[in-house]
Amino acid sequence: MDDAKVILDDKEMDRALTRMAHEIIERNKGVDDLCLIGIRTGGVPLAYRLKEKIEKIEGTAPEVGVLDITLYRDDWSNLSQHPIIRKTEIPFSIDDKTIVLVDDVIYTGRTIRAALDAVIDYGRPSRIELAVLVDRGRRELPIQPDFCGITLSTSRQEHVNVYLKEIAGKDVVLLEKADRQQQQ
Repeated sequence: MDDAKVILDDKEMDRALTRMAHEIIERNKGVDDLCLIGIRTGGVPLAYRLKEKIEKIEGTAPEVGVLDITLYRDDWSNLSQHPIIRKTEIPFSIDDKTIVLVDDVIYTGRTIRAALDAVIDYGRPSRIELAVLVDRGRRELPIQPDFCGITLSTSRQEHVNVYLKEIAGKDVVLLEKADRQQQQ
C-alpha cells in the first residue's frame, strides 16, 4: 500500500455521496416509486448510505434491496470451482419502479450488465439508473453511470480499491498498482 494514492478520504466520500443523493432526487423529481438496489459487495453499504442521505433531504426514504450477481456474470466459471453465492434480498416489487443500481466501482461494465440481467428476472421496472462511487473508465460494454462520485482515468496496470467502514473498518478509495495476478 506504499504506492497507493488516496483518491477519496472519508470526508470526500461523504461529500460525494451527499451530492449523488441530491442528483438522484433532482433527476427523479423526488423519491416516489424510487428504489435503491446495492450490488454485492461494495454497492450494498453505499445503497444504505444513499438511502439515509435521501431520507434526510426528502423526509422519506426509498426502499433498498440487495443483489447478488454471481451466477449472472459472464466469467462466473472462471472465478472458482465453487463460487460463493450470497442471498439476493429484494423484499418489494420492482414493477413500474425506478431502480437505482448502486455499486462502488464501474470498470469494464460487465458487472452492471450482469446486474441488469438479474434485476429483470425480478420484474419490469419503468427505468433503471446507475449510481457508482468511482468510474475508472476503460469500458468494454456501452454502459455509463447516471450518478458518479468521481471519475478517474486509469490504466490496466492500476487498481481502484474502495474500502468501506461497514466492510473494512475505514472509508477510503485508493489507486494502486495492480499486482501481476490482477493484470492477467
